[in-house]
Amino acid sequence: MERSIEIEVRSTEIDELGHVNNAKYLEYLEWGREDWYDRTGLGAEQLSAKNLGTVLVHLKINYRREARKGDRLHIVTRPKRKGNTSFVLEQDIVNENGQLVADAEVTVVLFDLTKRKSVPLPAEFGPIFEEAND
Repeated sequence: MERSIEIEVRSTEIDELGHVNNAKYLEYLEWGREDWYDRTGLGAEQLSAKNLGTVLVHLKINYRREARKGDRLHIVTRPKRKGNTSFVLEQDIVNENGQLVADAEVTVVLFDLTKRKSVPLPAEFGPIFEEAND
């Protein structure tokens, strides 16, 4: 299941070079993941009811082109693969002209909130990743 959100770059997100500060891209990606989690039933509220949470354990990002104040960006999030206790998401940040601004691969672990350690993904996660694993 692919999801996309749209944002507009604000002046507070710009660095001294006049483009989006590199750390802000990580925040944009997080906003995209939170939306994806909520839409797939893996949101914080749904998981915490089962005493579970998600922990980002690895993020690889490529910065492809600059974004500037007022740019409208789409943050696209889609599943890539599912492991035993973790899953991988692919994320793209695309500008209003359809140009790739940044892309990332994010590894997330399912986490037991009481035991404070990773746990196997439940079977209900399977359908979310079926298309990605084909």
